[in-house]
Amino acid sequence: MTGTEQSGARTLIVGSGFVGRAVAARIAARGGSAVLASRRPPSSAGAGAADWVRLDAADPAACARVLRSVAPDNLVLVHGPSDVSWCEADPERAAELHAGAAANLAAAAGGRRMLLVSTDNVFDGRSPENDEATPTAPANAYGRAKLRAEQVVREAQDATVLRVSLVYGWEPEGTAKWLNFFAACAHRLRAGQPVAAPEDQWTTPVLVEDVAAVTAAALAPGAPELLHLGGPDRISRADWAEAIAAGIGAPRDLVVRGPRAAGRYASRPANTCLTSTRLDAFLARTGLRVRGVAEGVDALLAAGSGEAALPEGVLPEGVLPEGVR
Repeated sequence: MTGTEQSGARTLIVGSGFVGRAVAARIAARGGSAVLASRRPPSSAGAGAADWVRLDAADPAACARVLRSVAPDNLVLVHGPSDVSWCEADPERAAELHAGAAANLAAAAGGRRMLLVSTDNVFDGRSPENDEATPTAPANAYGRAKLRAEQVVREAQDATVLRVSLVYGWEPEGTAKWLNFFAACAHRLRAGQPVAAPEDQWTTPVLVEDVAAVTAAALAPGAPELLHLGGPDRISRADWAEAIAAGIGAPRDLVVRGPRAAGRYASRPANTCLTSTRLDAFLARTGLRVRGVAEGVDALLAAGSGEAALPEGVLPEGVLPEGVR
């Protein structure tokens, strides 16, 4: 256990998707207790890693009721739809489910420590480097909704906004969405199916276990009010897909390289990349490490298919992730 993780603390995690459940598992493994909250129950409760309570975070009365019932020490907000295309189609609803829900939870928090997991989509993608001092300029509805949620949370008494780059890890075949690029690619490539991947959309991917570890550590006192978490490698989706193909022994020509504008990534910035002037100091203080793409992919492929041999803290997902993209 790192010295900054709060053994025994009770944390309410709003959002029971891929990231929220990994955070719950991390907290439980380090001696804390976690309660997941979402509109629908998770398809798998994580083998006892966390309890679950029903919550529509867009309902202020429901937020107040759950906070009274759970009585947490901390809140982690990993809520709201993370499908960029869905948010683009219904921007008002996206704003309600991100910023409106954050306002409801902040109002009910009563001064408790809050951490919001946010996104690299608060930037317009023109620059390959976006650190904590880079001016925000969201280019899509998802980024605008998350930025409004950030502004709400940063006005709270004790809060951290953790912007996270593209999160990846195993999810079972049939449930892995393209929001989880690694899992979706790996399952398709193993089945001999082609993968269309843009060579002009760049990311700094970060393993879900590392996201969970940093999130849990940032709940302790002394964490920055704003922190960026991206992996150490900047890589195009096409190059990443080819690396996954090589790792599983699939023909590299199954990866169909093309422009971002031709497929599902058209509404995403060209650079969904995060850099940081604060992360190195935070990692040194907490004793944590963020793995690069090669190490992360090797660890996941060595672990198995994602259905029987999940890495520690990674839970199978059956619904659309409710946190970062």
